Amino acid sequence: MSHNEGHIMSTSEKLVRMANQIAAFFHSKPREEGIAGVAEHINKFWEPRMRRQLFEMLDSGGEGFNELVVAASARIKRPAAPEPADLGADAGGVVPGGKGPGAGELNAGIAASQK
Repeated sequence: MSHNEGHIMSTSEKLVRMANQIAAFFHSKPREEGIAGVAEHINKFWEPRMRRQLFEMLDSGGEGFNELVVAASARIKRPAAPEPADLGADAGGVVPGGKGPGAGELNAGIAASQK
């Protein structure tokens, strides 16, 4: 467990901790190599959702991040915003199995049976 036995780390705290551990490793390198190393590691091993959260935190002040992480952020790939769930967006289209209006099926029978 962490050094603070009574504290459960939040996802944000874990992300800061992981980023800072990477930075700590690269602090022994020349600055430019360290910045490149932090960015390369995060780009290779962090999934888009983690990088998205990293940028959300950096954009809102970056509190708690090692300065090498902040410097490396310019070289870290910023993921696109997540697509909103399109539940029901294709209601008029073809659904798996070839069903729906897009496959030539009419909704008239469904509506009539629900009356």
